[in-house]
Amino acid sequence: MKQWKTQTIARVFGVMYLITFATSIPALALFQPVLDDPAGYIAGGGSDTRIYFGVLLEFLLIVSNIATAVVLVPLLRRHDEVFTVGYVTARIMECTFIAIGIVCVLGIVSLRTDSPDAASLATSLAAMKDWTFLLGPGMVVGIGNGLILGWLMYTSGLMPRPLAILGIVAGPVLILSGIGVLFDLYDPGAAPQALATIPEAVWELSLGIYPLVWGFRRTRVVEVYEAARQRDIDRALAPAVAPAS
Repeated sequence: MKQWKTQTIARVFGVMYLITFATSIPALALFQPVLDDPAGYIAGGGSDTRIYFGVLLEFLLIVSNIATAVVLVPLLRRHDEVFTVGYVTARIMECTFIAIGIVCVLGIVSLRTDSPDAASLATSLAAMKDWTFLLGPGMVVGIGNGLILGWLMYTSGLMPRPLAILGIVAGPVLILSGIGVLFDLYDPGAAPQALATIPEAVWELSLGIYPLVWGFRRTRVVEVYEAARQRDIDRALAPAVAPAS
């Protein structure tokens, strides 16, 4: 199988992480009419095109989320296979919650009617969308992007360790803020949760900018990967250069 060069992996990883920012934030803004007043929306007070565009952005978010995990597998699996698989799994679980949220939003759009029952169902679907956001981007992200990826970057040395420590700390903070919302200690988006998301946001932004601009740092992990890559190339070329019998 063809292997990518280390810095190509770094830059693809960085671009994919920046795409997650470029898709998730606008999508949330586009969905607000549905989430703020689902009953009013299905009664004819909103634009379907706006919601469909938000759905498209969240679909691209799922693609870029998975890409940020898969692209690292060739590089990190020789360093720590268990945590690498854990990171990929966490990303997939996050995307599952996002996908469920997309279906909920599309369900609300499909309920364009004046029926009181439809209004009640739309409100329930909007609440489900909020829960998927809390459990996926609000809590699973703290495990995958924060704790697991922070630990992988810390132990591998691919990124500066102060940044990796930020990820390790930001993950649990984000999880705890989500638990606070879960147990109704404060409302979603209230000051405690908003403040708790800042470290994770800074960490994830650095995951996009640092690899894209500077690439991954050269460490033992990189050396092992490049040596294995060269061995794969040598084995692939061996039959072609072997002397004829």
